[in-house]
Amino acid sequence: MDLLGFHHVTAVTARAAANHAFYTGVLGLRLVKKTVNQDDVSAYHLFYADGLASPGTDLTFFDWPVPRERHGTHSIVRTGLRVRGEAVLPWWRERLRQAGVFVGEVHDRDGRLVLDFEDPEGQRLSLVVDRGGGAGNPWARSVVPAELQILGLGPVMISVPQLRATDATLTRVMNMRRVREYATRTAPVRTVHVYEMGPESAPGPRAELHVVIESGLPPARPGAGGVHHVAFRTLDEAGYEAWAARLEELGVPSSGPVDRFYFRSLYFREPNGILFEIATDGPGFATDEKMDALGERLALPPFLEPRRAEIERGLKPLAT
Repeated sequence: MDLLGFHHVTAVTARAAANHAFYTGVLGLRLVKKTVNQDDVSAYHLFYADGLASPGTDLTFFDWPVPRERHGTHSIVRTGLRVRGEAVLPWWRERLRQAGVFVGEVHDRDGRLVLDFEDPEGQRLSLVVDRGGGAGNPWARSVVPAELQILGLGPVMISVPQLRATDATLTRVMNMRRVREYATRTAPVRTVHVYEMGPESAPGPRAELHVVIESGLPPARPGAGGVHHVAFRTLDEAGYEAWAARLEELGVPSSGPVDRFYFRSLYFREPNGILFEIATDGPGFATDEKMDALGERLALPPFLEPRRAEIERGLKPLAT
């Protein structure tokens, strides 16, 4: 029973319109679902992905009026975004520089070329070269040429003060493989442990969780520019039910089954308090909208549809 890689990463923005402008207008991602947080309908839940809204390409945001995140451990600290080849990174560096956001230099991390940058609220991201990434599913209406577009999620990095308990959860509960380690390139030098998911015949950055050990840091304070949770893929309902049974059998506290309409979710925390989710690939975002019109209107799951007028009055326009 294997997880297939990442399903989505959900972060926090305090500026939904500016967030939309950056992720579609600079990064060239497609807004595939404009909906609300199902537990807090005053907040947008925005989903950006590839041209076909494929599982494993979703970077999503809750829109909450909160201060900036204070960096620290016990948190998700960097989200990787895969690109096709090394030749695209200089193009992206210049594009991000012109957008006025922080962008670093192209460098090697764990044997791959990467480009670290931040969004306008300090969300820590990296473009990661995926040599086996294939053609992907480009979006024809993107502002970024098809050959340069982001393919999907890459390695996600979490920070913990010590490894033992997290390692036990990743390997014994989630069936990941601890495959290697490397050192960070800047002081203070930290050790990063790499875990793989999915079939051993198809490893790669889309299925790697990187765990950095930062024992000297205080816990992060959640806020805008931070990550709320990371979700892992399971193919279908059968896999979902198997994971729910496994967590119960092993005594891991969880949310129990949660139906998000576009996928089914199961939430639990690893020992350092980082929120994990297991989510199904389907039914998918084309369940209530046509594929060629995803994200063009406010989409609500059936149980919220009777409240549409009230919900729409409480949301600010995304147009800048």
